[in-house]
Amino acid sequence: MKTLIAAYSGVLRGTGSSILSALQDLFSVTWLNRSKVEKQLQVISVLQWVLSFLVLGVACSAILMYAFCTDCWLIAVLYFTWLVFDWNTPKKGGRRSQWVRNWAVWRYFRDYFPIQLVKTHNLLTSRNYIFGYHPHGIMGLGAFCNFSTEATEVSKKFPGIRPYLATLAGNFRMPVLREYLMSGGICPVNRDTIDYLLSKNGSGNAIIIVVGGAAESLSSMPGKNAVTLRNRKGFVKLALRHGADLVPIYSFGENEVYKQVIFEEGSWGRWVQKKFQKYIGFAPCIFHGRGLFSSDTWGLVPYSKPITTVVGEPITIPKLEHPTQQDIDLYHAMYMEALVKLFDQHKTKFGLPETEVLEVN
Repeated sequence: MKTLIAAYSGVLRGTGSSILSALQDLFSVTWLNRSKVEKQLQVISVLQWVLSFLVLGVACSAILMYAFCTDCWLIAVLYFTWLVFDWNTPKKGGRRSQWVRNWAVWRYFRDYFPIQLVKTHNLLTSRNYIFGYHPHGIMGLGAFCNFSTEATEVSKKFPGIRPYLATLAGNFRMPVLREYLMSGGICPVNRDTIDYLLSKNGSGNAIIIVVGGAAESLSSMPGKNAVTLRNRKGFVKLALRHGADLVPIYSFGENEVYKQVIFEEGSWGRWVQKKFQKYIGFAPCIFHGRGLFSSDTWGLVPYSKPITTVVGEPITIPKLEHPTQQDIDLYHAMYMEALVKLFDQHKTKFGLPETEVLEVN
């Protein structure tokens, strides 16, 4: 009897050990799979934004035009009728949606690179601001994540400040894409919109302008820290007309996430890019990142390189209804100096050598 009990106890002990071992294996596999799923969700979240940026407007325009030829023509008519009445909404700040800005997909977007927002100074809610974002990169991914979503908690870091990321006005002529952009607090980068936000929308507004624009995107490449700024003074004039403080921003790593074919000055490729830039407002770039399923293949998914966006100290700007060229030049020089200083103060913290110099073109 004792022998049977001992044998039975041994089996139970063996079974318990086997079950424990199996559970440990199961949890380790589950954790491994969870990690892979998280990474794939991050990749998908970035890819959906890249595709939205590149093709959503054109695709929706084509679908709506096709709808006119189908039984769904009434839906297309109703949308276009509403679009006519809603045409000027983007110029008045759009329709920001906190629900959209807080989507979980943006947190996956943030963690893919990852993207970080660094605050160096407090901002007064009694003032309005123009943020100068540098560099443009290929798509301004850091600008979008930091200021058009709440993934990096911009509203908590700058309480009482409403950020408006300014982008090409042509994007707001595209059906559906315009709604998507406005929900994140994105607005057209034109004088009417900026005048409205800085004069008729109260205080605490911060308009983020990617100052270098399309011209700067043409020189975007890994390892290069260069900005197109020396002859970009329009944003300074707007700041003076409204008494909006200027805030320099440098985004370390923005140029690292895509590789681009750089055409030399005078080449046919650069000629085509400049013609597009002049007449359409953007310059087509030949670039690539990694593939959807592998980092060893080419594709549209950006490389997962850290992007750290540092918001500098505001420059107090007086309100001058009719600023002279001398006034504009003075504050533009102050802004350039502040941007270079910001870059030099933080470059070593984010992997750049002490000898690295910011190239201002």
